[in-house]
Order: sequence, then structure tokens, then C-alpha cells
Amino acid sequence: MSERTPISTRRGLLGAALGATGAGLAGCDRLATSPAVNERLSAAEGLTFHVQRLLLGRQALAREYPASAISADFRANGTVNPDNEDYQRHVTTGFKDWRLEIGGLVERPLLLSLDDLRQAPARTQITRHDCVEGWSCIGKWRGARLGPLLDRAGVKPQARYVAFFCADTLELTLDGTGDYYETIDLADAHHPQTLLAYEMNDAPLPVAHGAPVRLRLERQLGYKMAKYVMRIELIDSFANFGRGKGGYWEDRGYQWYAGI
Repeated sequence: MSERTPISTRRGLLGAALGATGAGLAGCDRLATSPAVNERLSAAEGLTFHVQRLLLGRQALAREYPASAISADFRANGTVNPDNEDYQRHVTTGFKDWRLEIGGLVERPLLLSLDDLRQAPARTQITRHDCVEGWSCIGKWRGARLGPLLDRAGVKPQARYVAFFCADTLELTLDGTGDYYETIDLADAHHPQTLLAYEMNDAPLPVAHGAPVRLRLERQLGYKMAKYVMRIELIDSFANFGRGKGGYWEDRGYQWYAGI
């Protein structure tokens, strides 16, 4: 994807609106409640969605980079080590007993180990991570493609979205409400670059970056790429999850479709 395509206007708008903010979580929360910031994001969201879906097509790829472009220091933000007893137990065992559940509106619920994911159809890609805070890094990711996993589970006709539930305890540092979750639609779930990444820069995914697996959704902003994924559920609506906006940050004012 060329940086000269129309969707680059989203990145420029976000940089202008958000680039001057601090990198802390409290700064993210203040941004989420800013009427001015959210008005500008809302204006960009509809344009971005239609440009990507109608002009570029559902399968258009985000730009990929050579290995020489990989950032020497890929910043870790948000939660970097979840304060969750079950998660910490998995960390100490190297995630040997960890299992990923894929359920909800599927014909054949799955329970997958990390080894199972490594044996699933995979993809390796070097892409740029753009954060809503105004910074970017380039990293190399390898992971199981989400689309084939959903096909294996057998998505029911009434399913419209994929929900990711995480071991993240970010909510405990902010307003104490709700679990950390994220949702995407089925078109983005089946995009060839949408991964459950288990490697970063040719090494097992570090805890700070979401081990054992994190979502990579390369045509959207970083806050959509949930870390510490524990469970995936196929759903027909996200109205009854959290505050009904489709994700932890979306419930606090961020846009559900964060295309760039």
C-alpha cells in the first residue's frame, strides 16, 4: 500500500490531533474523553472505512518493509505484564498449559495450544505499527492467519464480528470498569495479513508485546491490535459487551474502525 493513497489522510489527521500528547496511559484516557479529538476522529472514520472497503478492496495489503527497516527499539505501551494470577502462572510455565478457545457462533468450537497455532496456516510480515499517541515502529511478525482458523471452526451465518478477550488488566489502572476486549468484523478477520502473532522479530513474542499471542490487524491503528489474547468468540453484535462500543478503548471514546 502506497503512503500516497487517500487513506494516508487518516494518519496525518491523527498525527496532528494526537502527536503532541504524552505517552502514558492517563494521556490516552484524556484523549478518549476529549470532544474535539473524538469529533475529528469521527469525521475521519467514515471516510477511511469507505475508502478502504470500496476503493482499495477488502484484500488490499498494508505496506510491507525489508528487514533493514525493522526498528531497533519497538516500543511497548499499554499493559506490559498483566497482573493476573492465571496469566502469571502461564508465564512461569512458558505457556505450556495455555489454550486458546474459539467459540460463540461457530459449528466446531476449538481449543488450541500454542503448538497447535504454530502448526496452523501461517504468515510472516514486516509492517509498521502506528499508535494513536503519534509514534510508529516497524517490526517483523509471524503468526497463525485468523481466517483459516475461523474456517476450521465453521462460522455460523448469523455471526458478524470476532471478539477478542484478553488477560490485560489495563482497566484496573483507569476507571475500574469492564474487561479488556476488542472486536473486528469478518472481512478484517479474513484479511490475509490478520494474524494471531506468536513471534516478533524471529523470537517468541515477548510478554511486553502480548505473549503468547496478539492480534495483528495491519490496516488499522495500534489500539485495535489486542495483546494477551485468551479467548475468541464469534458474535452477532457487541452491544452487550462492555459499554457496547466494540472495544475497551472504543467504550472510552475511540473509534471502532481505526483504519489508516
